[in-house]
Amino acid sequence: MEDVVIGIDLGGTYTKFGIVRRSGEVLASGQIATDRWDRVEDFLEHLSEALHALMRGNVELMQVAGIGIGAPNGNYLKGTIEHAANLRWKGIVPFADLFRPHFDCPVYLTNDANAAAIGEMVFGAARGMRDFIVVTLGTGLGSGMVTSGRLLYGHDGFAGELGHTCAIPDGRQCGCGRKGCLETYVSASGICRTFFELMVQHPRPSLLSQESFDSLTSRKVAEAALQGDLVAMEVFERAGSVLGARLADAVAYTSPEAIFLCGGVARAGELLFAPVRRSFEEHLLQVFREKIRILPSGLPEGQVGILGAAALVPDSGSPADFS
Repeated sequence: MEDVVIGIDLGGTYTKFGIVRRSGEVLASGQIATDRWDRVEDFLEHLSEALHALMRGNVELMQVAGIGIGAPNGNYLKGTIEHAANLRWKGIVPFADLFRPHFDCPVYLTNDANAAAIGEMVFGAARGMRDFIVVTLGTGLGSGMVTSGRLLYGHDGFAGELGHTCAIPDGRQCGCGRKGCLETYVSASGICRTFFELMVQHPRPSLLSQESFDSLTSRKVAEAALQGDLVAMEVFERAGSVLGARLADAVAYTSPEAIFLCGGVARAGELLFAPVRRSFEEHLLQVFREKIRILPSGLPEGQVGILGAAALVPDSGSPADFS
C-alpha cells in the first residue's frame, strides 16, 4: 500500500488542499473559501468534509501517512495560529489540536511561508541549497528563511516575518495593528491600494479607471500593465522598489544564495522581478552585490503551498527536522 500525504495551504481568502505522493506529484486537489467562516470550528468541519470527499474519490490502495498545514502566523512548535492579521479567527487558535479529531493520522502545522520554503527545498528549485529565502506574495506577505540547511524558527517559532517589518515609517495601516508594514505595499491588496493612491494623487486615463476597490485585483493590475497602462506599470515599479530595498536588508542578516518570490503577485513576472532586482542591487551592502539571485519558485504554479505543507510530513512518522 502506497503512502500519500495531504497538504493544506490555508490562505486568507481561499484554502487549497491536495493529495500528494512522496515524489511531490499532486494526485488530486481542491479548494474552499476561508473568509466566509466566522468560527474556526465551522471552517474545520467544512474543510474536513471536503478532504474526506477528495480522499474517497482518489485514495485507493493508498494510506494517508499524515497531514501538513501551512497557515498565516502558524507556530510549528505549538501547532497554533497566533494573531493572524488576514484571518477572521483572532487570538491564539489551537488549530492542529482542533483538526486532529477529524483524521486518524499525524497532523503538522507551520507558517505558510515556512511551508513554502520547505517545499522549495524538498521539491523545488532550492534543492541542494543550504541558504535561501522564500517570500510569498498573496493576500499577505510571508517569508521563510533557511540557513545552513535548517529552517529558521527562532525561540518562539516566529522568526523571519519580513511582511511585518517597517517599509515606510508611519505609513499605511496594517491588519497587524502597526503602520508601514511591507505587506501593505507589496501584497495583492497593497498593489490595489497603490493603484488607487496614484489615481488620486495624479489623475490620468487608465484601463482600470472604472474598477472599484472591491472589484480590482492585483492580476487585473498586471494585465493592464502588460497592455501598456502607465498607472498600472508604475504600481509595479513602486512595489518592486520597496520590496527590493527590504530584501537587501534581509540579506544582511542571513546572506542567502538566492531569494525566491512566489504567490499570486509574483505571477506578474518581470513586471515585478525587474524593479525588485534593480532596487535590490542598489540597496545591497557592497560585499553582497551581484552574488544573490532573485528567482521565481521552481514549484508548479498554484501548488507551492500544497507541496510545502505536504513536505512537513516525514517518512518516519516523527516531525521532520526543519528547525
